[in-house]
Amino acid sequence: MKNILCYSFCLLFGVQQVAAQIVSIRSPDNKIVLNIKSDNGQLLFNVKKGETTVLEDSPMAFSSDEKKFIIAHLHSPEYYKVDETYPIRGIHSLAINRANGMKVKIADKKNNTLFAIDARAYNDGIAFRFLVKGTPTDRYIPKESTVFKLPLGSHIYYHDMYAHYEGIHKKQVIDCVSKGEWAAPPVTIELPQKQGYVCITESALRNYPGMSLQADGECGLVVRLGHEQPAGYPFAHDYSLEEAKRLSEPAVITGDIITPWRTVIITSDLNELVNTDLITNLSPAPDKKLFPEGVNTEWIKPGRSVWCWLDGGQRTLEGMKEFSKLAGELGFEYNTVDAFWYRWTDMQIKELVDYSAQFGVKIWLWRHGRDLRDPQKRKEFFDRCQRLGIVGVKLDAFSHESKEFIDLYQACLKEAAEHKLMLNIHGSDKPTGEVRSWPNEMSREGIRGLEYGKNQYEWATHNTTLPFTRLVAGAGDYTPMVFGDRKLDTSWVHQIATALIFNSSVIFFGAHPQTILDNPAVDIIKDIPAVWDETIVLPCSEIGKIAAFARRSGDTWFLAVVNGKEAQTIQFPLSFLGEGWYEATVLNDRTTDAGAIKIERAFCRNSDSLTGYMRNGGGYIVRFKSK
Repeated sequence: MKNILCYSFCLLFGVQQVAAQIVSIRSPDNKIVLNIKSDNGQLLFNVKKGETTVLEDSPMAFSSDEKKFIIAHLHSPEYYKVDETYPIRGIHSLAINRANGMKVKIADKKNNTLFAIDARAYNDGIAFRFLVKGTPTDRYIPKESTVFKLPLGSHIYYHDMYAHYEGIHKKQVIDCVSKGEWAAPPVTIELPQKQGYVCITESALRNYPGMSLQADGECGLVVRLGHEQPAGYPFAHDYSLEEAKRLSEPAVITGDIITPWRTVIITSDLNELVNTDLITNLSPAPDKKLFPEGVNTEWIKPGRSVWCWLDGGQRTLEGMKEFSKLAGELGFEYNTVDAFWYRWTDMQIKELVDYSAQFGVKIWLWRHGRDLRDPQKRKEFFDRCQRLGIVGVKLDAFSHESKEFIDLYQACLKEAAEHKLMLNIHGSDKPTGEVRSWPNEMSREGIRGLEYGKNQYEWATHNTTLPFTRLVAGAGDYTPMVFGDRKLDTSWVHQIATALIFNSSVIFFGAHPQTILDNPAVDIIKDIPAVWDETIVLPCSEIGKIAAFARRSGDTWFLAVVNGKEAQTIQFPLSFLGEGWYEATVLNDRTTDAGAIKIERAFCRNSDSLTGYMRNGGGYIVRFKSK
């Protein structure tokens, strides 16, 4: 594996001052340019791709200890290159990390170094972060109010912070977004005249509060740190008002400040947007001691799990034994046991672990995050899990982006890895590249999934929006696929297709396992992989209207489509297939019954096309097995 990080800069703060007031960096393909300039004491940046303006002149605002920095000049940058590949998990199996970078020192009128900016330009975006050199005893309170100023006429897909990261996206012209409105990253933007897509988020979040965005009423989105964000409904459900007030105090950082990367993904189409590696590229490589083979470390196993919370099941030891038996019949690897296990003894937990093993099924346990804030209790719990043969933990109620909660994420991920435990984090914020840095994080919520399903939401529109908004940032535990009332305005085929399109390295299925076994499409469901070698977003895809993916695992391809509110018939060229013949199993919507599936079979080559009918809220699935 190619793994070269070529840094040509010397000492970060040992650069000779020059009079330059504008510094620039271009992507390796020379199409994207990031300009940083000082202007009357203010630091500004803008971004272009070719002749297209991606971001207008925008304030790049950072300070510490509540001091307002007056920028006098920029020092000449030290340039470097990044060029590596590494294994990754989810959308595809190999990531390419290739960028041009620069570090530039920012000084005041007396030539005192205020901070430095580390910036990179990739072929699919730009990123920057702020650096402050400190001593182990230095204490800082960072303040950010950087603005991302979008071109007039851009369409923005965003949701507010009321449900933290579990909101419903709406589409709005940026000119019409009111001052003060909140936007939870990742925020996806369609540029005017369909000139491409932009997605704004952050990468490598650690030792720092999380970032949200707030509209300034002038086409800008302003960075707001965790303590500035409103405490959403999920936090209020689990914690007290006193706790919310305490976490609204600014965070103190000791020693160096290294902010997360402020990340702007820039692509020409939805296929490039979905396939971006920018967020993981900016995240630190995993600790070799904890993860000797990175995402392929031996004890980290992607897979599928049954789960009794959504669709019923006896919440007892005997009920969970039955779930493990049914999981084995499905070929699923895991059974996730929810909060009722708290009443069990170690002997009962071990009994379930041993019973499940005969069916090739391993056990995950749910745990409230509040119970793990104390380091000693955390250690005792992880010790207990390891001793009893538990392989994964579903942690819940992490719905705040204060530095305290971000530190808790990091502690849980590290200590779980020391115990060879996988994690799924619920009630969470957005992913920021953890799949690379902490490969034992298999999924996280931070998404409105089927736990909300009995309410009257337009799932068809929501599900055709998620692949191009929230899921751009990383895996999302949507708990996909139900066949009863929770599916609301969607069909059975649509529901199955969500498990094929929504990335999660362990898929925690919402449906009762017996319901899955009874479904006419059970053979297809059994075959759904949790991770993919290749993903292609088909050209007919449109945010909020249709998401059509061709995905490969080994030699098997799937064509999976979730449709929005309008019924449609689409012809799908099969040019993504390899050479030779494939046996195709086709799942079609029934025109008169959303709770039924029409199954057909055919033989196809890559020169052929298939025509799929999708009802409103429908779907279309084809599995192609090489002959």
